[in-house]
Amino acid sequence: MIRPILVANWKMNKTVSESLDFVSRLKQLVIGINDRQVVIAPPFTALYSVGATLKASGIGLAAQNLSENSDGACTGEVSARMLADMGCTYVIVGHSERRSLFGESNAVVCAKISMALQFGMQPIVCIGETLEERETGRTFDVLARQIKEGLHQIESSDIRHLLIAYEPVWAIGTGKTATPEQAGKAHAFIRQLIEKSYGKEPASRLPVIYGGSVRPDNIGKLMAQDDINGALVGGASLDVDTFAKIVAF
Repeated sequence: MIRPILVANWKMNKTVSESLDFVSRLKQLVIGINDRQVVIAPPFTALYSVGATLKASGIGLAAQNLSENSDGACTGEVSARMLADMGCTYVIVGHSERRSLFGESNAVVCAKISMALQFGMQPIVCIGETLEERETGRTFDVLARQIKEGLHQIESSDIRHLLIAYEPVWAIGTGKTATPEQAGKAHAFIRQLIEKSYGKEPASRLPVIYGGSVRPDNIGKLMAQDDINGALVGGASLDVDTFAKIVAF
């Protein structure tokens, strides 16, 4: 059985003091919930401080992005080595906002996955279709291409170090959510693709989590689907009480 994982992606929100207040309160709210992994992805400015506060708490620390380059003349970028040094054990890669706003291709996503793995971080690889792609029946084609091109340099031995986050683009921050059945079918398809390329055992152990307007009132039904192993939570993760309710689904 795959241990559920609940990831809070704060995006470009929260100052350092706001971040520290949140995690201090969250630690108290999730005491005794030990059968699932909780991960916080604060903005870069709060990573070090949040990481120090989370030490020994069991709550993981994630970066929201990383450079595909190891070091050098890349003004404004943050390397995998820097993130690992701050205590990050997870990093979000290929979020739809990175793809749409900053033009990240599947090739760039692939390079970032490799860089994260090289420095011992677990990539949370985001994939998903737009509304137009879903309405024209291309959802599975889009997911297959994103996985094939995004993971084409990944060896079977590395699959156990990945998470995949299915985030239908049309459901991110819109209040719309894929029905549990829609999400479940997408997750099952993703697992089948991984099994076809890497084998049944790696596919059976791969966490595939859902993102897209996750809330306390829908997390239970989503998690009841066989192939959904957790959630990547955006807007609802900004309020500590709301996120704690999602964690305690």
